Amino acid sequence: MKRALALLVLVSACATAQQTVEVTVKDYRFSPQELRIKTGDSVKWINAENRTSHSVLFLGEAGFESERFFPEESWQRSFDKPGIYNYRCGPHEEMRGSIIVE
Repeated sequence: MKRALALLVLVSACATAQQTVEVTVKDYRFSPQELRIKTGDSVKWINAENRTSHSVLFLGEAGFESERFFPEESWQRSFDKPGIYNYRCGPHEEMRGSIIVE
């Protein structure tokens, strides 16, 4: 019985483990452009450009914008509430993406 309970606790912990998912910023694009994650997960944007800095500007959150991150740098955020989070690059309006938190 104790063994079964320990296994159940371990399985529950694994099922709710949070993860970090990466979005690559390259050639003035977010890849993937649309990302589905679970509540509590984090997204890490990695700048893979050669010379350009970028930021992540959330359109529905009163214009919250990350600091700019330069080539080989990254910026990370966790998502604690379900919803659709549309964003774009602050200095490059044509770069758009969305995070769908389930």
